[in-house]
Amino acid sequence: MGDDLDGRLHQRAGRPRAGDAWLYEHVRRASAAAHFEGIWRGASTVVVGRTNYEGFYSVWPGITADPGTDPRTRDLGVFLNTVEKVVVSRTLQEAGWENSRIARDLESEVKALPDAPGRDILVINSASIIQALLRAGLIDDLRFAVVPVLLGGGLRLFAEGLPASAWTLTEATILEDGAIGLHYSRA
Repeated sequence: MGDDLDGRLHQRAGRPRAGDAWLYEHVRRASAAAHFEGIWRGASTVVVGRTNYEGFYSVWPGITADPGTDPRTRDLGVFLNTVEKVVVSRTLQEAGWENSRIARDLESEVKALPDAPGRDILVINSASIIQALLRAGLIDDLRFAVVPVLLGGGLRLFAEGLPASAWTLTEATILEDGAIGLHYSRA
């Protein structure tokens, strides 16, 4: 997950840096790609919301199959194609991407996942899921990169109304463009 200096994930449409282009500029750099690779390589299950699932599914199989794709990006694509994907949605009827399944009840699903075989569970790019899991006390680690831009508005990762909680800085990595990769564990 990447956010700006003000804790925002996406910018409102119609603004100069609308969408996620500012984040893609960052993650294309080698140090950022290595930072995020260190996170996803440790996961055996991905939890994702419907919107991000549909977006990822629409592009990653093609990126992975493209012979011009660089090896690190291809490895991420292979991971996304093969990892168990739990899609949290009230409306999605079918999850056609391999190893995908739909979950209607986020909390029950996430509570059951640690009992299944595997490694870490990773929530990717789904702020509403992260917020719901924080409210339920079901997140043990937070990993994100703070990118040196100010978006001037948009969706916040840590929205108003989240319960107070304490975290311990486990790791901080300064990336080549001035972004900072942060890893916090619940205190």
